[in-house]
Amino acid sequence: MSLGKIDKAKILEIVKNQGILIFFALLLISVSLVSDKFLSARNIILVLRQVSITGVLACGITFILISGNFDLSIGSLLSLTTVVVINLHDKIGPIPAILITLAVGVIVGIINGTLIGYLKLNSMIVTLGMLPILQAVTLIYTGGKYSSVAKPDEAWFSFLGRGFVFGIPTPVIIFAIFVAVFTIILTKTVYGKYLFALGGNRTASLYTGIKDNYITFLTYIVTGVTTAVGGIMMGSRMMSAQNYIGEGYEFTVLTAVVLGGTSLFGGSGSVIKTLIGVLILGFLSNAFIMLGFPYYTQWIVQWVIIIAAVWMDVASKRGKLWA
Repeated sequence: MSLGKIDKAKILEIVKNQGILIFFALLLISVSLVSDKFLSARNIILVLRQVSITGVLACGITFILISGNFDLSIGSLLSLTTVVVINLHDKIGPIPAILITLAVGVIVGIINGTLIGYLKLNSMIVTLGMLPILQAVTLIYTGGKYSSVAKPDEAWFSFLGRGFVFGIPTPVIIFAIFVAVFTIILTKTVYGKYLFALGGNRTASLYTGIKDNYITFLTYIVTGVTTAVGGIMMGSRMMSAQNYIGEGYEFTVLTAVVLGGTSLFGGSGSVIKTLIGVLILGFLSNAFIMLGFPYYTQWIVQWVIIIAAVWMDVASKRGKLWA
């Protein structure tokens, strides 16, 4: 083997394993040279707080993608759960409202999990169809009206989205807990091993006795719960809810997860790298604002990231990244 081929192999291995960290470091260094406020403690906390909801949702989507499936309905489910928790807050109290919101997430997860796991329907088609259905349910539930908490400054519910614990925003703590728990589940439990097995080779996994229908069913319930938690956090932060408040989140979350190295074809991924993907998107958005770029620039960059991530994924699997 020639020296050039060896070097290319080493570079490919570094890009596959540590490329996301390299890119993140270069992003932080580059923007910090232009703006001295970019890496200030205040700005870092601001970014972490802003990406927390996206991060919680991304934990669930990481599991979905690793198992070889998709969920494109989380944006509409985020809208629905945010509206539900806000609408019920003054009517029945914050704790019952939170419990009902979590139940809504579980119910949607059960529906998706049944259709995809047990009836073997295509996950992209099912969840794409669920997206407008959930948005319609949201509009029917509210009658198209804006929802808000009557006295937001007096409600302890706001602590979940606006509060601080020892100077750390509560949403950041919640996000960190989800990252830690989901990392343990993915790396230390049988369920986590089954997710990798299903996504890596579903046919072969069936011969090992893995109940793919149950694992898929359970994974969509998990995603329903993470999205409901995101809705609770969103409602707590805003103390109000527009009917389309979660619109576009499915794309942002998917971008963050694939940017973190989780394969769109299943079988590989990491919650820790998803965390890095979420942070990259957060700091990119923050950098665009600081540098005076228009808001729509973020959409263009997210599209480029998706295309690049898919290309890297397909090319690396075929061994032709440098062809």
